[in-house]
Amino acid sequence: MMDPRTSAQDVMRCDLCETAVVQMHCDTCLVNLCKACVGEHISTDESKDHKVVKFQSRKSTPLYPGCTSHNKQQCTMYCNQCDIPVCTKCIASGQHLGHELSEIIQIAEEKKDKIIKEVIELRETIYPTYKDIASDVQNTMSQLEKEYGDLSTAITKHGEDWHREIDKLVKKLKAEVDEMKNTQLQTLQKHLDEINKTMSDIKEEIDSNDIATDTNDMSKLFRVPHSVINTYRNLPQKLEPIIPKFIPGKMKELSKFFGALSSSSLTSDEHGYSMKTTQKLPEAGSSPPVKQLLDEPETATTIHTGYIFNLFNVVCLSDEEIWTSGDSTMELYSINRGLLLKSITTKSGKIPEDIAVTKSGDLVYTDYWYRTVNIVKNEKIEEVIILQNWIPHGVCSTSSGDLLVVMISDDKQTKVVRYSGSTEKQTIQFDDKGKPLYSSGVYITENRNLDICMSDSGAKAVVVVNQTGKLRFRYTGHTPATKNQLFHPRGITTDSQSHILTADYINDCVHIIDQDGQFLRYIDCGLSYPWGLCIDTNDNLFVTKYGKRQVKKIKYLM
Repeated sequence: MMDPRTSAQDVMRCDLCETAVVQMHCDTCLVNLCKACVGEHISTDESKDHKVVKFQSRKSTPLYPGCTSHNKQQCTMYCNQCDIPVCTKCIASGQHLGHELSEIIQIAEEKKDKIIKEVIELRETIYPTYKDIASDVQNTMSQLEKEYGDLSTAITKHGEDWHREIDKLVKKLKAEVDEMKNTQLQTLQKHLDEINKTMSDIKEEIDSNDIATDTNDMSKLFRVPHSVINTYRNLPQKLEPIIPKFIPGKMKELSKFFGALSSSSLTSDEHGYSMKTTQKLPEAGSSPPVKQLLDEPETATTIHTGYIFNLFNVVCLSDEEIWTSGDSTMELYSINRGLLLKSITTKSGKIPEDIAVTKSGDLVYTDYWYRTVNIVKNEKIEEVIILQNWIPHGVCSTSSGDLLVVMISDDKQTKVVRYSGSTEKQTIQFDDKGKPLYSSGVYITENRNLDICMSDSGAKAVVVVNQTGKLRFRYTGHTPATKNQLFHPRGITTDSQSHILTADYINDCVHIIDQDGQFLRYIDCGLSYPWGLCIDTNDNLFVTKYGKRQVKKIKYLM
């Protein structure tokens, strides 16, 4: 038979006799009892106020905390000012005179409710979120292993390509050496043959003359022709071969031509994760930390590009790399080292009108000549939007992942079109009265409050509409500008404070206005013909200098 005291399937037994079925419970001592053992339990320690209840009603009797100031006193009240439990003697002593007191049961219930809510949040929201984050980090680590493996493979393949090219070059140079050698040997051999022929002639002359002079037959002597020695006194020219020299290239410059790695880093984004219950990142309009404008903006660095003619636009790929556009190419530069990392030539071979970077990090450019909007993936160009009767100009990638494209028709109308992929979602062209919003737009950007901001070169204004396309304001410059010329807007961008920054091409400066169109200040920093603008995640401003073919990184917020 199964032992009733050890059977997992049996009912609970009295903690004292360990045989009888539990019927009662001491809430004071947290002991299970049968009815027969109640008296024995109480008599064991009569100093305690034993609260014996039916087993089904256990834990119904509150256990008040003992007072730390008055021995054997239970705290039935709670001082809200001192944030401690108090007993009746504490209250009578006047220590808590004038303090707000609450019943400790009420405070305990509130605290219990708060703890229960926190436990629910910990169990149902926070812990699963951390679990997802851990999984995300593990996936990132796996992806990192793969991508670094791909990087090493790419370097190895590039090295193999170089080896093949070097082998071809060595073979070509050695073939040239053989060809030079053979040419010179053939020339020398011909020269030698001529010398040997002359030597044979001289020997015959000697033999003939020896015969004539070694006889007393004068007829033979007079048969010897006139002397030809003067012919032989004119010695042949001396041929001196000039051996070519091999001038090796400098090994120190090998890495410059072979390629270089851009810098690596781990970026930290405090808004990168969200709770499992929401599953979305902060919206574009969420409030960032407040930053103030510097009294004197300062140039942090200057990047010298390799464009032959003109440099137009710039866009940040990351805080370490920027894409630029000019001539017929788009070039990726390392910001800190100023190195050219990559160069992409447009399909048309013409200057790209504008460039942007998508949320996934792909380069986008507009082509005036082909009337296309193109995306570059793995250095391959794909036409995603092909226009008829319209020419694309400015382009930007929005917080939602859409593309905003400025386009001008063959009859000189201007509009902004929002695309999701190659699908047209929205067209912005006219105001509430049916009048054109734009004259001749160039560049475009989206503000943190989702306003759409365009630099309208034809109207010499910045035109700002809300996300539905309703006009908010026009900014036409601020007097006096640095050169006191009319406002000539070009590149446009926005920062974390919802400031709108516009390059003023003629006045050699950048205008900063707030999200409502109020002028704040100019940035000049020695700019000459500023054109393209972009902002990185730390609110550093990048400005292209059109004629100088330079990009300036400027700090203007503290």
